[in-house]
Amino acid sequence: MKMMHLKTLSAAVMFASAAVSTFSTAHADETVLIGLAGPLTGPSARIGKDLENGARLAIDDVNKTHPTLGGKAVTFKLQSEDDQSDPRVAVAVAQRLVDSGAAGVVGHWNTGTSIPAARIYHDAGIAQVAPVATGHAYTQQGFDTSFRVMGHDDDGGDYAGQYAIQTLKAKRIAVIDDRTAFGQGLADEFIKSLESQGVKIVDRQYVDDKTVDFSAVLTAIRSKNADLVFFGGVDSQAAPLARRIKQLGMSATLMGAGGFVSQTFLTLAQKEGEGVVALEPGLPVEQMPGGKAFEQAYQDRYHTHIELHAPFAYDATRVLIAAMQKANSADASNYLPALRAINYAGVTGNIAFDQQGNLKNPSFTVYKVVNGKWQPQTVLGGAAK
Repeated sequence: MKMMHLKTLSAAVMFASAAVSTFSTAHADETVLIGLAGPLTGPSARIGKDLENGARLAIDDVNKTHPTLGGKAVTFKLQSEDDQSDPRVAVAVAQRLVDSGAAGVVGHWNTGTSIPAARIYHDAGIAQVAPVATGHAYTQQGFDTSFRVMGHDDDGGDYAGQYAIQTLKAKRIAVIDDRTAFGQGLADEFIKSLESQGVKIVDRQYVDDKTVDFSAVLTAIRSKNADLVFFGGVDSQAAPLARRIKQLGMSATLMGAGGFVSQTFLTLAQKEGEGVVALEPGLPVEQMPGGKAFEQAYQDRYHTHIELHAPFAYDATRVLIAAMQKANSADASNYLPALRAINYAGVTGNIAFDQQGNLKNPSFTVYKVVNGKWQPQTVLGGAAK
């Protein structure tokens, strides 16, 4: 009898436990995984962290609204992966996010990693919303899963070329690029813009994305009496380039078009950064529809300034989730049509995509370093029309 009583009690406990478990599962939010891919280690780690911070703010803001999909409560969760700005690592990262069950991915940062990763996401049938990746080639692969929330370099290079000639009145222009998909592609578009205006460059030099000593290329450019040097590359190299230009006694203006306008550039370039000009996709933060509120939220949360592209990572995350909410599903086969057709009021501006997945009607801003700070000079493109 005692044994029967124990068995009966044990069965009752198991049943009760199962019932509690079932009740808890039924009332627990389902988790929807959003991937974030970018350089979280290495020379560009500060930018990768900036992207992750922006995406995490977006996830937190959505979760505060107690979202539902298909009538069920859901919690969005960010899974960050480090692609080290390396195309081969990016492919492995993309596959890891797919294997983890990510419903969609925000990333990658640079064009060189976004291009090969895009095929992995396309084969898996999930959306990749790039917060940056400005090389046009990323969306020219024919993948209907690829999107970006800022303007691409065909437009950026064209606007930069027009500004160099029409506003800066440059006559003798030299070009350097870092041989990355981004840097070389941007330099090519800049040169096309100059040629369309009847201007030929006086020199073109090449470095790689790890070059720290620019003496040789600048000595060659100095012999051509260049009055403007355009660099297809990012801030961590633009800063020592700017310093070397001044150290060599060159009066040429340094210009870039993507990846210059950061706190890091100002810190590394110091006083030699004065006068550097750069065109960047998007509006200045203070002119973004939700820029001031975002900047305050970012500083309150992370106790630091925006490094470069956090608002775009925020919008990339929010527009991806907005498509899911519009489709009432985290299944890509359901939300992808909604994403392609979306018209979303973001922090950075209105977000809608063309047939390739590019941002429609993008804006670009020209900045100049004045008194040690990046100061907006003019807005070109979308918002300027």
